[in-house]
Amino acid sequence: MDRKFKQVEGHPNLARDTVSHAIINRNNDAYEQAKKRASAAQQQRDEIRETTREINYLKAEMYEIKHLLKDLVGNQ
Repeated sequence: MDRKFKQVEGHPNLARDTVSHAIINRNNDAYEQAKKRASAAQQQRDEIRETTREINYLKAEMYEIKHLLKDLVGNQ
């Protein structure tokens, strides 16, 4: 299938695929920037998720220490 494109009026970086009628952004720099933004956002979400796990682990440890101290004080 031979793809042909028509320039979108008023948008120098956009073209319409004449077969599928899809609008295609032909600006590779914008595409690369979008990929970088998506990657940075994913990395930030991963960092938040990892920090949340660490906080939950510390909370569980503190809960255990608290109960051990209560048991020690209660037994004396």
